[in-house]
Amino acid sequence: MENTKTTWKVFSIYLLIVLFVMWAGTVSAQIVVTEFNAEWNNANQVEWLVKLSDCDIAKVDITKEIKLQQKHKIVIVPTIIIFKDGEEIKRFQADLSFKMLATRKELQNIINEQIMSDF
Repeated sequence: MENTKTTWKVFSIYLLIVLFVMWAGTVSAQIVVTEFNAEWNNANQVEWLVKLSDCDIAKVDITKEIKLQQKHKIVIVPTIIIFKDGEEIKRFQADLSFKMLATRKELQNIINEQIMSDF
């Protein structure tokens, strides 16, 4: 009888661990901020992008990655897209002079909102 109780306790602990790991995996959504730009427009790179927190940063040169440019319908550079688990959630495009008007604070607020929405 005592052996059965111990077995159930161990089983319960393992079950809780598995449930916790599954829950942690769903809560920690992957947020990626991607800057699409072109080599000829390096003067207008978004320098503050690397200062964003709680996300991964990617940079794509659309002259070298034409399929990505087409897939994401990039028509002006730079364009910044925030992805959550691979899905686009927000897009920022430069103005006609190829300068990004969005601010670091704007992007960080969106990232923070996405993280908080998982709780």
